[in-house]
Amino acid sequence: MKKKWQLSLVIVFAMTTCILYIYQMQLKEKVETYREELMIKNEMEELEHHLANKSFVEEGWLDYTTWEASNELAEMLYEDSEGAFEKEWGWFLAGISQQYGVDPLIVYELLRTETGGTFDPTLVGPETQYGRAYGMAQFMHNTAPWIAEKAGLPYEDDLLFDPVYSIQLAVVYLDFLYDKYEDWDHALTAYHRGMYGLEKYIEENGNAESWYAVEIQENAENYDWVAFTGE
Repeated sequence: MKKKWQLSLVIVFAMTTCILYIYQMQLKEKVETYREELMIKNEMEELEHHLANKSFVEEGWLDYTTWEASNELAEMLYEDSEGAFEKEWGWFLAGISQQYGVDPLIVYELLRTETGGTFDPTLVGPETQYGRAYGMAQFMHNTAPWIAEKAGLPYEDDLLFDPVYSIQLAVVYLDFLYDKYEDWDHALTAYHRGMYGLEKYIEENGNAESWYAVEIQENAENYDWVAFTGE
């Protein structure tokens, strides 16, 4: 009788411990979800503020010198990608990057990495807990709409498969992230993992130098091309 009573206590204790553990894990998951949602909300507000105060080059940026540089860039990227990155995309990338003050080679290498070197504008990424990523810049349906809205662009899911639209979203978002963090390690890791993912990465590794950020920057430095500023 005593053994049965002791066994019952052990079982009750084990069940209680298990229930408490499950509750603790659920609570932790809810806290992390709330924290991530709060960061996304803050990110939206910061992007809106950033774009509202952004000084664009509205006049004089397109002249003979910048056109020559744009054409040279488009030709170089077309040849480097063996024709996968079309010249029209290169010209657009040159123009929109110049307006936002973002290094077009960083954007190009990001697009290469996101598509596994294919530059496929119809690419659909693998299923994740947050959904799938779409298009050349691999934006998700929970991220792209608010970036487009803050940038004053229309939004439909199918537009993510438009290479020019995808490039512009990437430039807008990278410009915001670089302005926020002031270095490419943080900006690129945040693009790849999200701002919440960036925080977790830094907590685990002590820095923001992810393979993604390092690879893109190192590849972007390998080109012999003079930027628009001539620097």
